[in-house]
Amino acid sequence: MQNPMPRREFLLGMGAIAATTVAGSFPMKSSFRIAVINDEIGQDLGRVCEVASREFGMEWIELRGMWNKNVLKLDAKEIEEARRILDKYKLRVTDIASPLFKVDWPGAPKSKYSPKRDQFNADFTFEQQDEVLERSIELARAFSTDRIRCFDFWRLDDQAPYRAAINERLRNAAETAAKKDVILVLENEPACNTATAAEAAKILAAIPSPNLMLNWDPGNAAEQGEKPYPDGYNLLPKNRIGHCHCKDAAKKPDGSGYQWAAMGSGMIDWVGQFKALKRDGYRLAVSLETHWRGAGTPEESTRQSWAGMKKELQEAGAL
Repeated sequence: MQNPMPRREFLLGMGAIAATTVAGSFPMKSSFRIAVINDEIGQDLGRVCEVASREFGMEWIELRGMWNKNVLKLDAKEIEEARRILDKYKLRVTDIASPLFKVDWPGAPKSKYSPKRDQFNADFTFEQQDEVLERSIELARAFSTDRIRCFDFWRLDDQAPYRAAINERLRNAAETAAKKDVILVLENEPACNTATAAEAAKILAAIPSPNLMLNWDPGNAAEQGEKPYPDGYNLLPKNRIGHCHCKDAAKKPDGSGYQWAAMGSGMIDWVGQFKALKRDGYRLAVSLETHWRGAGTPEESTRQSWAGMKKELQEAGAL
């Protein structure tokens, strides 16, 4: 017979269960850091954290924007208030969802993906990217995370003439990150030069730095026509996946392309993907990035998408 759990540990465990049960949720146990991008729920960080922690039962959150500001533009007082709120709801930060390198590459033809308006309250120029990186590193330290998201510049019709120079810029950024003990997680993004797993695998091979990893986003890969799981995932070096975004996609009714869907209602085999990540030893974030707005409000859409994601995690044996 095994020794019984010490009374103190038992009581602490019961206290944790009671706390989450009273909050209307459940004690989540997972090998993943289950999270949500905060501004997918809303701009009021206090309300967002209440929903993520007490309703969804999460212990992790990804920071992109709040109070109608990009996270990089928060002042010292706002950072302190954000930290206070995170502490109140016992939420830890997976990463700073920075817009680093989500700009045009200079000297190249203007990308058709270059936005006509700000995205997520970010309007930084190419010339400001060193400042964006430094500011992101400061925020990573302030919010006790070792991860910063980045991108691969707005997508060009022909990357070839610029690819070596772009790789050098990413390599230099990874070296800067290494000096500050942080990791850049490059998101595959359909509007950027690295959009699919196939493209991500090439970049990771060209830049072997351990401080440049992948923010694997199967939903984004699907939007570019790749079958993210198992086809895309099988191309990826598993030890270079440093973050994962969770959203679903479906074919448009007229067949003209793809549209976002609630997790569990789209075409992506998330149960298979979660099983594979677990099997391959992934222990980092799976972060809900709803994007779908079919339930009317961002909060309700995220709520419904979380219900689908939770079910898929359970079916995968990951929750």
